[in-house]
Amino acid sequence: MMKRILGLTFTFILASISPVLSQDIAPEGATGHTHKTSVSADSYMISAANPLAAQAGYDVLKEGGSAVDAMVATQMVLGLVEPQSSGLGGGAFLVYHDAKTGKPTTLDGRETAPMAATPDLFLKPDGTPMKFFDAVVGGRSVGTPGTVKLMYEAHQRYGKLDWVRLLQPAIDLATDGFKVSPRLAKLIAKDQKRLSTSATTRAYFFDQMGSPLPAGTVLKNPTYADTLRQIAKYGADAFYQGPIAQDIVTAVRGASNPGLLNLDDLANYQVIERSPTCMMYKDHRICGMGPPSSGGLTVGQILGMVQSFDLKKPTAQAFHIIAEASRLAFADRGLYMADDDFVIMPEGLLNDNYLKHRARLINPDKAATDAQPGIPPWSQATALSPDNSIELPSTSHMSIIDADGNAVSLTTTIENGFGSRVMVRGFLLNNELTDFSFVPEKNGYLVANRLQPGKRPRSSMAPTIIYGPDDKLKMVVGSPGGSRIIGYVAQTIIGVLDWNMDVQDAISMPHVVKRFGTLDIETGADDLASELESFGHKVKVRDLNSGLHAIVRNDDAWVGGADPRREGIVMGK
Repeated sequence: MMKRILGLTFTFILASISPVLSQDIAPEGATGHTHKTSVSADSYMISAANPLAAQAGYDVLKEGGSAVDAMVATQMVLGLVEPQSSGLGGGAFLVYHDAKTGKPTTLDGRETAPMAATPDLFLKPDGTPMKFFDAVVGGRSVGTPGTVKLMYEAHQRYGKLDWVRLLQPAIDLATDGFKVSPRLAKLIAKDQKRLSTSATTRAYFFDQMGSPLPAGTVLKNPTYADTLRQIAKYGADAFYQGPIAQDIVTAVRGASNPGLLNLDDLANYQVIERSPTCMMYKDHRICGMGPPSSGGLTVGQILGMVQSFDLKKPTAQAFHIIAEASRLAFADRGLYMADDDFVIMPEGLLNDNYLKHRARLINPDKAATDAQPGIPPWSQATALSPDNSIELPSTSHMSIIDADGNAVSLTTTIENGFGSRVMVRGFLLNNELTDFSFVPEKNGYLVANRLQPGKRPRSSMAPTIIYGPDDKLKMVVGSPGGSRIIGYVAQTIIGVLDWNMDVQDAISMPHVVKRFGTLDIETGADDLASELESFGHKVKVRDLNSGLHAIVRNDDAWVGGADPRREGIVMGK
């Protein structure tokens, strides 16, 4: 029997969170949090960021499709109904569990810098860095999109249903129209000024009077439907060669703040299969995305440090220890982590002894005043300068299990909300190049995450698959949220594995995230904020809009959760 997540008005409870029993439906996206209850299923399950997208993926699973089939159908709908977060014009990371082999692998569909780009792309004539949104809006920030090729190549390897079938739900919705969700309407209104800089985006996201589309508006996108028909008929080549590719290049080069993308960048784009970044956390094996993402490594470092402490309960001290481990991990991230096809990285960032040494820097009773990068085992040590590139929250995540036990953990993005604000062929183009350091060197030392032609910018996306003590699939998890993704995912893993929380409760608990100097605590957790201030943390209470989607194996059933901070749902059977 199919089950759906249902909701109530959300309230924070710090510890021993009880399951929600009510099944009243509450609107999401416009008013903040809702309560959601976990969903159980025996055979297959999807947790995704929009009900229409989750339905498309669920229908594929119901027809006997694979997890990757469901991923493709879900992504194509997300690009339509959640255009601010992901789509054809962006990139994605896939961590995939193959039930036949019992092993994970990863596919890197991250965007690449144009071959004509140089490290000073975001420097002004006087040598100072551009302001962030001056760099974002327009063609300058657009990297070569990777999502379409990732979808197609993953389907070629792991798909069961016809490619054309998987794109049809999005084609139908784009043709017939869909209702603008409260969340999308709110974000359009919030970004009105930047979205209005382009005639194409203005015509799509605003009415004839120039007002942002309100929630409930039936929005059609026949241009997107036509683009998908071409991709359905000719595969990924339709996107990376021919008229669609030409239109992308024309839009990038003709936009305000023009960019450097050309036809060769698109034609030569490659999805890369990479070995997953895995580490042991107590008796569980945590596998995530390695470089060019910092997600797998930084989540792994946090977990590797905190396992030196007793975190049996979600106390203020436990959150303090996680926060201190996170700040140390982010210090390493800023100095060392980047696309390792271009930059030599230390091989010992997840070394057990190294992480135990780093853990000894954590005072369980007091916040440190500073966090410096460590010196991990490194056979080719290089002098580098640290980088704290801005990576703002947007993005989307889906977790999927099919009837055969294959699993997908996909985090997908166009980077900032609405990306570059350049729209072409019915979809938005990314602003992924602004994930590079705007300054290529500091104090005479190169920054690892500097822009280089063909390089993939560092990401914090952290799609993760976890194996239990029996080495069987235990958990699939990930989130959007910019560089805070790392903290969201690490805390959820700890909630499930250490605090024995129901997966929905682990997702719903208040976020505590420390990346640099300030400790961010989610609005509503005032008592926790006061307690953590007593440890010496500089606390900022703020909205922390994650989009966690997770599935956990409990006994003989899959149990799924979706983030109450967004409009996603879980569906399973």
